[in-house]
Amino acid sequence: MNVLQFYRTYLPESHGGVEEAIRQICIATGQHGVRHRVLTLARVSSKEVIERPEATVIRAPLQWEPASCSMGSSLFRLYREHAEWADVIQIHYPWPFADLVHLLSGVRKPVVVTYHSDIVRQGWLEKLYQPLRKRFFRRVSAVVATSPNYLDSSTFLQRVRDKCTTIPLGLCPESYPGPSAAAQRSIKERFGSGYFLFVGVLRYYKGLDVLVDAAARNGLQVVIAGKGPEEANLRARVKQRGVGNVHFAGFVSDDEKAALFQSCRAVVFPSFLRSEAFGVTLLEGLLYGKPLISCDIGTGTTFVNIDQQTGLVVPPRDSMAMAMAMRLLHEDHQLAVEMGQRGRERFDAVFSGDKVGSAYADLYSTIVNQESERFQEAP
Repeated sequence: MNVLQFYRTYLPESHGGVEEAIRQICIATGQHGVRHRVLTLARVSSKEVIERPEATVIRAPLQWEPASCSMGSSLFRLYREHAEWADVIQIHYPWPFADLVHLLSGVRKPVVVTYHSDIVRQGWLEKLYQPLRKRFFRRVSAVVATSPNYLDSSTFLQRVRDKCTTIPLGLCPESYPGPSAAAQRSIKERFGSGYFLFVGVLRYYKGLDVLVDAAARNGLQVVIAGKGPEEANLRARVKQRGVGNVHFAGFVSDDEKAALFQSCRAVVFPSFLRSEAFGVTLLEGLLYGKPLISCDIGTGTTFVNIDQQTGLVVPPRDSMAMAMAMRLLHEDHQLAVEMGQRGRERFDAVFSGDKVGSAYADLYSTIVNQESERFQEAP
């Protein structure tokens, strides 16, 4: 089985939740004999091909980014070319340009859409986009929601519910090796241990200003790992408020990230908008047996983090509630340990790579067989 993954960004140029989700799907389904190519855009002058352990990555030149919608004219040709190789095409939504590329390419292959998020910020552009989206989703064979919470709460997914199934994001533990001794020493020298950790791209919907305010209230140590468009604003907020207990780790290697998770007290995830549909960082917290603190925003974050079981769930944009949740886990070490243990048990039961890989491999086979039967029945 050959599957073409199609999304606007990918490793190694961009490190975010969707990119990691694609990597994990490739790894997990690869154990079932599925071969992957990832077609994406990057800041390159001409087409590049990179061989990675999980997939062959084809990078086309990025030319425009209106309203964060990455575009590149060479994708039309490359999409047709690599769709010929594929048995299934998996498109990661939202990315309106992908809809256009698929419709204009004339490709007639089964398409799975993994629905990562509603379009939240660009509301007026979404209205212009609706006719294109409607036509595109008519051509789609299956739509995958990443949690039952998001499927039930998304207005758009209700319109295509007959095509929907739910497969959560997952992680293959073997793709997360333990940290080296050098990384452990470096992290402990820089940040100590028992801190509250955020890992991710620093975007507007992540609610990190609330985390800074919570840290100002409780005085607990916070480490923010990652880069992104909100970094300058966050640093300015920390300086303005004189918060000396918030530390910016910047972009970290996988080795350093593993050491950060190993030494933290808990993982904090203050995202407050539906743009945060799931939260791969929350999965990573479960994998490392750490309690979680997240916000109740009606998405997959509360599917991953079960309040009072795997961690604590607080109202969005509430720095006082966030500060109190952090204080509770800081002061009650046994509670933090027990929540972390239950989190790892939930990870193994629901979010392991084996389960996710089997679910996607079965879905690929099902839609390929359905398309084959439809072709045979056609006059």
